[in-house]
Amino acid sequence: MTTQDIVNRLEGGNSRFTSDNLERKLQDSQRRDALTGGQQPFAIVLSCADSRVVPELAFDAGLGELFVVRVAGNVANSSSIASIEYAVAHLGCQVIVVLGHQACGAVTAAVQGGDNGYNLNHLLSHITPAIAASGEGASIADVIKKNAQINAEELKNRSSIIGSAVEKGALQIIPAYYHLDSGKVEYLN
Repeated sequence: MTTQDIVNRLEGGNSRFTSDNLERKLQDSQRRDALTGGQQPFAIVLSCADSRVVPELAFDAGLGELFVVRVAGNVANSSSIASIEYAVAHLGCQVIVVLGHQACGAVTAAVQGGDNGYNLNHLLSHITPAIAASGEGASIADVIKKNAQINAEELKNRSSIIGSAVEKGALQIIPAYYHLDSGKVEYLN
């Protein structure tokens, strides 16, 4: 598949999801058995860990179709980048979607500030560039969208594997925003 075919497939799956017309293909014992020998996902999704955002459902994808990395705030930290590098280098994935979402708790916590303990403070520090870039008085939605855009750039800039694949035209990174109320994925490019 070309990168445009993959984007079209993601858009079609999201359209089915938002219209309550899911195909639910490749989700049975036959598919599980077929995947025991390996995986060939057609896209990577760096998504928030929020329980309301389920990429496999939002894109109407079956088992083995998406390589999903979930972390609060959909941040490109060392572990999420390493996981994505694996999918690019060893599975040949050609598209990465960095999926922010409406009412993200991690972004809201970063905007509110305060001491959330060592680990959460560390995670939220990855969101502060989006707060700064959004400007004073920006809405949470604007900061969430900027966070997805910045983390898409971080993937490329902090990884020679990912950056090289983008430079060669073998990989496309797309920041996106998931609307909780409608289920619609809005692409931010």
